[in-house]
Amino acid sequence: MGFEEEYQAFLNAHLQVRTGERLRRLQEGHNQAERLFLKQVWWPLFYHFRYLHPEYEVDDFKDGKRYLDFAYIRPAIRICFEVDGYGPHLKNISRWQFSDSLERQNQLVIDGWTVIRFSYDQVKEKPRQCQQIVQQVIGQWLGDELDQTSLSFVEKEVLRLTIRKGEAISPKEVEAYLKLSDKTVRKVFSQLVDKKMLIPASGVKRIRTYQLGDHVKHPIR
Repeated sequence: MGFEEEYQAFLNAHLQVRTGERLRRLQEGHNQAERLFLKQVWWPLFYHFRYLHPEYEVDDFKDGKRYLDFAYIRPAIRICFEVDGYGPHLKNISRWQFSDSLERQNQLVIDGWTVIRFSYDQVKEKPRQCQQIVQQVIGQWLGDELDQTSLSFVEKEVLRLTIRKGEAISPKEVEAYLKLSDKTVRKVFSQLVDKKMLIPASGVKRIRTYQLGDHVKHPIR
């Protein structure tokens, strides 16, 4: 499916499981800026919305609740993505409100969140720049451990591509992405399986797709 179909399915799935204030916040808080971020930044990178939660509820440092535009959550990983609009209300906020906003962000960091903020104008006018930042922050969490291993450059690139995709990957996809021959790609996959970095996902006599091994899917920080 394309963006529109996947986006509606993603939004509907979250709407169906929410009630009360969490439902209201998703209905009213998820608007043009958040949709644009998904369409121009997130979708071109991943082509799926797995692990992403819109208007995600967290405990506030003042014993209340607050909502993040998007939370990317996987084992040992919590990343907050915020899209900030620019309007008259920002010019009129008090010093106390400005300080409160900073304190809220600091508390998220203390609670173990990585916080990434974009302006609406950045998302609209410089989506590729935003994509690079998203790639870097997710790659930092899911890719750093690869650099500590004795893997070849091609092996690391295959694993990073699989991590970025978020699901099983085929040798054909890697061939197209890295411009390598079928023989070379099959050899790299075989080496990664031997090292338990990848495991077969489908196929018996001839494996059609591969997925990440557990110690790559669940990095320990």
